[in-house]
Amino acid sequence: MKLRTVLSLGGNRSEHRMHEVVRQVVIRGRVQGVGYRYWTMREAIRLGVGGWVRNRRDGSVEALFVGPAEAVAEMAVRCRNGPEFARVDGIEDQPGAENALKMIRTGERFSQLPTV
Repeated sequence: MKLRTVLSLGGNRSEHRMHEVVRQVVIRGRVQGVGYRYWTMREAIRLGVGGWVRNRRDGSVEALFVGPAEAVAEMAVRCRNGPEFARVDGIEDQPGAENALKMIRTGERFSQLPTV
């Protein structure tokens, strides 16, 4: 995984900088209407991973994860299985764009965004 320097998401985003991994994933299968976004948010918070998740009109779920390399890698592994009633048929996993971090809502470590 490629390391990028991004703003820390804890507290004031401009407090300090640290090396964190930014990954963007798109999950396909039966992933809408099964609690996938809520599950993703809960799992990310448990692992100390920041970012966002949203449904896409094509039926997939898209997420951006930022945090320590091991935690982000574990989040990607968990997304391959998903919550109990999901069926993951495939996942695209690629480096995330730093400008996508701007989509995280102020005051939140992990945001659930509107469908695109």
